[in-house]
Amino acid sequence: MEHKKTLNIRDSVSIVAGSMIGCGIFIVSADIARQTGSAILLLCVWVLAGLMTLTGALSYGELASALSNEGGQYVYLKKIFNKKLAFLYGWTLFLVIQTGTIAAVTTAFAKFLGFVIPFFADGNILFSLGNWHFSTQQLLAVTVVILITYINSKGIEYGVLTHNIFTATKILSIILIIFIGMLFGVNFDVISSNFSLANNQITFLVSTMNIINTAIVGAIFASITWNNITFIAKEIDNPKKNIPKALIIGTLLVISLYLLMNVLYLSVLTIPEIQNAVSDVVAIALIQKIFTGSAIPIISVIIAISAFGCANGMILSGARVYREMAEDKLFFSKMAVIDEKSKVPVNSLIAQGVWICLLILWGTYSQLLDYVIYTALIFYLITTIGIFVYRKKFPELKPAFKVHDFIPWFFIITSAYVIICLTIFKTKYCVPGLIITLLGVPMYYIWRWNKYRKIKLQK
Repeated sequence: MEHKKTLNIRDSVSIVAGSMIGCGIFIVSADIARQTGSAILLLCVWVLAGLMTLTGALSYGELASALSNEGGQYVYLKKIFNKKLAFLYGWTLFLVIQTGTIAAVTTAFAKFLGFVIPFFADGNILFSLGNWHFSTQQLLAVTVVILITYINSKGIEYGVLTHNIFTATKILSIILIIFIGMLFGVNFDVISSNFSLANNQITFLVSTMNIINTAIVGAIFASITWNNITFIAKEIDNPKKNIPKALIIGTLLVISLYLLMNVLYLSVLTIPEIQNAVSDVVAIALIQKIFTGSAIPIISVIIAISAFGCANGMILSGARVYREMAEDKLFFSKMAVIDEKSKVPVNSLIAQGVWICLLILWGTYSQLLDYVIYTALIFYLITTIGIFVYRKKFPELKPAFKVHDFIPWFFIITSAYVIICLTIFKTKYCVPGLIITLLGVPMYYIWRWNKYRKIKLQK
């Protein structure tokens, strides 16, 4: 049974932008400011992350237009390289990259709602079993995962409608924050201090580049999910044109909002105020500075809305990858089934939802996420190299959307440099990520053996 092609260009842009905007823009600038100690370097980090995001998205646009009827990073790796590499990506995506991110985002939803509703506040434990605790925040996060999974199981139109509503709400909220901040909060003394030579002792050496490329992890994480649109290519109308358009429009929109937010932070708050924001939530410090009152309820609701919308987009799209893997007999066979009524991979959605809930209950997903961002970047790098491999392997196939060589090369070189910096300066976050991915090698051969065993039994 085939998927329904129901998503138009507006829906596609919403998937790109809505999946990208989670909690990161409200939080990660605090850690970046601590690592760089400079307003200029903080902006450099966000500009570089924006350029990497845009060039990566444009590169994927070419692959999406060339492989429009198949779709997804998993399929690109399979078609261009081999099934083993594709499986390792899908395995890591299921184990942590996609599911771990959703676990983190839904827990963030519960955490920030806890600032408004005390029942879900930090430390409200329902019961304990040894060193393991079950809190009201975990209960809410699990409930949100179940709710979003249920909505998306009824049909893609329900999931997309939910996504569009939350995406529009959070984009308008960010625009409103920027407008209010620029109108009432800009402080020229703060700007002068933040960008003064005395507070920006920058030497244009390799060491400065190393600082930027290790601090960039947070900014990349805040926008790394632009590739999710490729997972649902089979359900997009005219994917050959609409996916590249959605990637360009969606990423440009989000990059612009992110840069404006950081310019606003640096126009209202001093670097020490950004570095020491309570719970790292720079947006709360921003609004409190402007209105000299508690901004916690307002910003908490906006972040909760952003988190819910982001989780919805990722739950919607991620399940399609595991369905492709199952169809290749490299995952549980029942996950390949598309429901006759809803026309969506319900079993894949449920399996994904169960694993996300387990990660939330386990409680160590955030540490796993730190480990796997490194591995995710490697897969992005390999996939982008795949553009040149694809062009050489299939010269007769002309993509509807082709990028200049400079674009993928920029992404490849910058990503490689970030990966090298992380390997050298944050080794403890890199090795575990690779181990998680490499654990997929024996699993690949187990599923492959199982596939041939079934074929022999049928004969």
